[in-house]
Amino acid sequence: MCGAKPLHHETLNAALYPVSRSPLPVTQYRGIQYGSVTQGAMFQRAFMMDDWRGKPMDCTEYGMICPQNDVDIGYLLRLPEIEVFGKEKQDWLGCLNLDVTLLPVMVWIHGGSQVMTFGSGRSGVCDPTKLVADSVSRGKPMIVVSVNYRLNIFGFGDCKPHGEKNIALSDQRMAIDWVRKHIADFGGDADNITLAGQSAGAVYVHAHIVTDAPVRQAILASGSLGLSPPQPAERGEALVAKLRERLDGRDLSSVDPEELLRAQRDLNVNSLWLQQEPRLEGWEEKTGKVERVMIGDVEYESVLWRNGIEQMTAEMIAEAFDRAGEKAPELRRLYGISATRSTPSKIGALDFINDVRYTMPISRLAKLWKGRDKRVYQYVCDQANPWQASSRAHHAVDLLFLFGGFDLSFDPGAEEVGAEMRRRWIDFVCGEEPWSSEKWFAFGPFGECREVGERGYAARRRARHVRFLEGMEAAEVAAVFGALAAGRISLLN
Repeated sequence: MCGAKPLHHETLNAALYPVSRSPLPVTQYRGIQYGSVTQGAMFQRAFMMDDWRGKPMDCTEYGMICPQNDVDIGYLLRLPEIEVFGKEKQDWLGCLNLDVTLLPVMVWIHGGSQVMTFGSGRSGVCDPTKLVADSVSRGKPMIVVSVNYRLNIFGFGDCKPHGEKNIALSDQRMAIDWVRKHIADFGGDADNITLAGQSAGAVYVHAHIVTDAPVRQAILASGSLGLSPPQPAERGEALVAKLRERLDGRDLSSVDPEELLRAQRDLNVNSLWLQQEPRLEGWEEKTGKVERVMIGDVEYESVLWRNGIEQMTAEMIAEAFDRAGEKAPELRRLYGISATRSTPSKIGALDFINDVRYTMPISRLAKLWKGRDKRVYQYVCDQANPWQASSRAHHAVDLLFLFGGFDLSFDPGAEEVGAEMRRRWIDFVCGEEPWSSEKWFAFGPFGECREVGERGYAARRRARHVRFLEGMEAAEVAAVFGALAAGRISLLN
């Protein structure tokens, strides 16, 4: 533990030894344990770790992540194989740690379909070093805290009658409370926290908003509870029953984590969900205590379902759309669905999924929050993947631009979008207006970044389709979506 000068942290009662990211003016405190779970309490809430009794803390190495089945995150991002990173240490007992990058504070919750760590700090995909360095160079320094939490069944719960639900959400809330309690000694403002997340991370951010988490602002990138709504207890109980069946009826808490993961993989569980519980009731109308919100999406979110939809015939897709009842003919016309035209129908199915789970929820939330006198800043990201432009502006590609963890100098447009995205996020976190709340900000394509009005937005998203969807009954939309999308999601697209 030599190198950077230790921080004598009063409220943690510890000396923290960080790592300096020279030549950048950035200091990181890695792998700080904010919570602890005891052996034998796999599906219980953690307790906060906030007194180290004067012990030195080595904060030079990233902490462990929750056990998870291997997924190549470089696949979706089209990362060159030379950029692929090594395997990270995993431990369900030791995964409640966070990384503090050294005054407004941004707390980052990663995505990964609630089953894997899509972009840890160590991976480079979500390393906040460049974001913080840019904030310093612009004279608007900020702190970023990246949170690890329990995933998979470990973060879901074992569905016992009086057991804990949504353990991952509770882990994250503990991390937020830990930040409020201890961030001052890092130089942060506990009353000026922005909670941000992408994909499943944004789903969690929305859940924290509706449960009144003590944060001032929020950023939802490519996700909301509209993407993954809380599900009834019966669905979780059915999943746990299937897991126990594969595990010879054993209690999940008595099973080795690796065996649990293997059972989950054998059941092809590629994503999980939040379970319905009292604190999430009425989430559709709750707006929480946040004062300002930034929310947006990328152009091709539904890429996650591409391989799944590819396995469907045109007839199957047409039958799925027919579940909309009287609205089916017009819905099929809007999305180009024909039982005799395979390619247009598959494209239309992906467009429908994109609109239902991303574009429409963003539209609804923006209207709801504005109606409750909250400042809402909307954006779209249309910059294509820098390594494979034909993959379009797909789900999660914005992480490459925002965090700038890879050398994109071969693509000036991507570099321009990344610099502009960091600038706008920094302005928002620091309490400034990143762009007019009456307009959308468009990142890309082709490196062009500018504000657009309603006509410009309608040229980039299927606004007319979304208006039609908003006029349908929720059950009709859900019936079509379920027939198209259930069991067909994958990060390997």
